[in-house]
Amino acid sequence: MTVFPITYPRIPSGQIYTFTTTKEVEYEVRFARKKDNPLHVSLVFGVLNEEYDGEEYVLTNKGEIYSVMATIVEIVKSYFKEHPHTQIFEFSGEPTADEKTKIPQKRLNLYERYVNKLFDNSWAKIRQGNQIILLKKYNAS
Repeated sequence: MTVFPITYPRIPSGQIYTFTTTKEVEYEVRFARKKDNPLHVSLVFGVLNEEYDGEEYVLTNKGEIYSVMATIVEIVKSYFKEHPHTQIFEFSGEPTADEKTKIPQKRLNLYERYVNKLFDNSWAKIRQGNQIILLKKYNAS
């Protein structure tokens, strides 16, 4: 799977990454720490191109979704190298235009496949509403 060239934050511990696909779709990947718990991080990514009218969560339908997700996997791995003490990690999904409910099943199913590649069994996975939440398990020994 192709991983697109990544533009890393200016400082290694930065929170914003970007990349552009071969079809010239620009993406931004942001890691937001919770105010009350800096070890709780939300991952948000979306399209930056003006042609999509500022709709960050638009479906581009350019046939690059697997490469986009492979690139996001690499970005998450890079983020974890710089932030190894992260304890809670969450992905949120927005519904597509053709989904009747507010829970974006298609996107969450896709995200879940990649979550399983990124997080081993030392993380508990919870699917709640439009989120996939991962909690670092503690070893009591």
